[in-house]
This record gives sequence, C-alpha cells and structure tokens, in this order.
Amino acid sequence: MRVEKIALSGFRNYEFETAEFDPGTNVISGQNAQGKTNLLESVYMLSCGRSFRTRFERELVGFGFSSADILADIESHDRKQTVNIRLRPGTAKKILVNGVKKTGSELSETINAVLFCPDDLNLIKEGAAVRRRLMDNAICQIRPRYAEILTEFNRLYEHKTRILKDWREKPSLLDTLDEFSDGMCRASANIIRYRAAFAARLNAAAPPIHREFSGEGEKLDIKYCTVSSVRDPAAPAREIYYDICEHQEKHRQAELESGQCLTGAHKDDLEISINGRPARNFASQGQTRTAALSIKLAEREIFLAETGEYPILLLDDVLSELDVKRQEFVLNRIGGGQTLITCCEDEGISRRTGGRVLFVEKGRIR
Repeated sequence: MRVEKIALSGFRNYEFETAEFDPGTNVISGQNAQGKTNLLESVYMLSCGRSFRTRFERELVGFGFSSADILADIESHDRKQTVNIRLRPGTAKKILVNGVKKTGSELSETINAVLFCPDDLNLIKEGAAVRRRLMDNAICQIRPRYAEILTEFNRLYEHKTRILKDWREKPSLLDTLDEFSDGMCRASANIIRYRAAFAARLNAAAPPIHREFSGEGEKLDIKYCTVSSVRDPAAPAREIYYDICEHQEKHRQAELESGQCLTGAHKDDLEISINGRPARNFASQGQTRTAALSIKLAEREIFLAETGEYPILLLDDVLSELDVKRQEFVLNRIGGGQTLITCCEDEGISRRTGGRVLFVEKGRIR
C-alpha cells in the first residue's frame, strides 16, 4: 500500500500544497518548524482520521482558514482509491473514500500506517500509558471495531471518575455508580482480549528482530499485564468480565475513599524484560532504544501478516536520535513498503535507501 499523491489545503501551515511520493523511500528534509511533521501528520490521518499530536481538530486548521482538506490518491491491495478528509471547526469531520462516507476507524480498511517518533525511543522507560497507546493505535487499525469499544470505555471512565470525585458533595451521584462500573467491566473484558492477542503477536515478532540486532546474548520478552483477578486474558469475554467484576466488588470501597477508578483496562501495561530482568529498571539507554526499535519494527511485521501488505512507515526525525549503528539497523529493515522519513538534513539517507527527496520550507514543498 502507498500514498501516490497528497494535496493539503488550509492544513496546519500549508495553504495549498501537493506532494507526490515514491513507492519506496521518501526523505522529507528541511529546518525545524517548516512543516515536515505536519506533512507526516496528514498522511497518518489517512489511516485513522485523527492526529497523533493533538485531540483538538481546530488546531489542524491553518490560521485564517475556515476549514482544512486532505485529499490523497492511494493504492492499496492492487486498487486505486481516493481519500478526502475535511475538517471544519464546530462540525464533525467529513471522511470520504471514493466518494463514500466513512468513519475514522473504517479508514484502516483502506490504508494503514505505523508511526515512529523520538518519543517512541522512551517506550521502555516511560509510564504504562505510553505502552497502552502503542497497543491501542495498532489494534484500532487492525481491528476497526476496537476503536468503538475503546471510545465507549473512555466515556464510561470519565463519567465514573467524576462520580468518585464529586459524590461527597452530591451523594445522589452514587445512584449511577454501579451502572458505570458494570459498563467499564464489560468494555474492559473486550479490550483485554484484544490487547492480549496483540501482545502475544508482538512477543512473537519482536524478539527475533531484537536478537538480530543485539546478538545472541540478549533475549527480549514482552508480557501483557492486566487486572490481577483476570485468570486468562485470552479467555472468552464473558469469563474475563466475571473476573473483572470480582475485582471491582473487592475494590468498591477503596474507590469511594480514594476517588479513583481502581478496576479496568486503564491499568494495563506491557512488561518488557531483557534476559529476564525488567528493562525499565535495569536496561541501559542503548538497550532500551534497541528494544524500542525492535518493537516498532515488529509492529510493521504484524500489519504485513494481517493485511498481506506493509503499512506506510512514518519516521519522524527519529534517525537523528540514533547512533550510526542503529540508523543502519533501521534503514536495512524498511524495504518492501513505502517509508516517509523526516530530517533536518539528508545526511546521505536518500543515497543509502534510494527513493525521492522532498524539501519543505515555510509550508512549501519542492
């Protein structure tokens, strides 16, 4: 799959610009704050309908514009398609694929993308939220229904959190607490099944990549961690639901006292270890970066196994954060699909990978 051409109108700092991409590697160079990441952001949105940088769509509309448009020609599964995303503050975004209205989650049936940015290099050391986001972003594209379940879970979580924080001032709020708790348990059961399956695939795909780079002396292991009462995260959703309800009942009073949700998929994490030791606590910076690289490249392989095609790989200024050895490791593994790489200077990347070079300056592409 690949993006052949994209046209941006009123998007971020692009008034009206078009770009054509090579089916292989595309190096997008230019100084900071010129629009390189904005271009990657627009391509990422083609896969899911949302930004990886902000939750507020009004921030995507350029200054002085009332709306923003992303129009792209795509080839996927030997079929050419046109995707159009229109953003207008105050109204719901409009998504069309070949003129047919779609939701953001349905875009993944047309095109997939894997993003790798400098923050991902801290995937191992950061808090659990970063690793949950890794799982969620990938699963939303592989299993479109998951996005709906996740949205519903987040809605329930926000409502329940408000109840737990405000019930002392408004005791009547407790009348609906059990309803929201049950809804969270049901949504969590489905989320846990999806995440457990993805984590298992990640643990199968990432260690061989890690071993190839680090040598036979290091063994990467990825374990999915969820609500302690869940006996088998791969069990049918009904069984997981009963296990979570048990945990919820035991912690109901603690939730009321603490004002926090203590039961649910929002506590999930990936436990990443190297040679049996928790990488977050014991790994060096070099080891954590190698592990993070292996996990992100494994994500790409999972998409290939799932769809039969490599997803578009978006490398946002990540190579500049790596030493030469790790740069070569990444560049040697990105063949077979389309890749967009942003950097301040080409530094021979295009020569090593082939493909096309685009230069971005003040919202202009050449």
